[in-house]
Amino acid sequence: MEDRLAIIGIIVEDMDRSQEINDILHQFSNYIVGRMGIPYKTRNVSLISVIVDAPQNTVSSLSGKLGRIENVTVSTAYTKAKWPSNE
Repeated sequence: MEDRLAIIGIIVEDMDRSQEINDILHQFSNYIVGRMGIPYKTRNVSLISVIVDAPQNTVSSLSGKLGRIENVTVSTAYTKAKWPSNE
């Protein structure tokens, strides 16, 4: 399967979900290129961007698991380019 470069945007509206999010991200850590989290205290949310390089089904699995967490919103954008798998 071809790898895809993608960015996953995560909005966390319940800080009590942070550990659950981190646990899922840790499960996919081999595919994560970088991650940036910004707590936005004015709105009482955290915004996280995660860049991944993985097969599309892996990216979909990661974003799906994150999206099933209550009070967490997830959106994924993919590059148009595809590369042979690194596995």
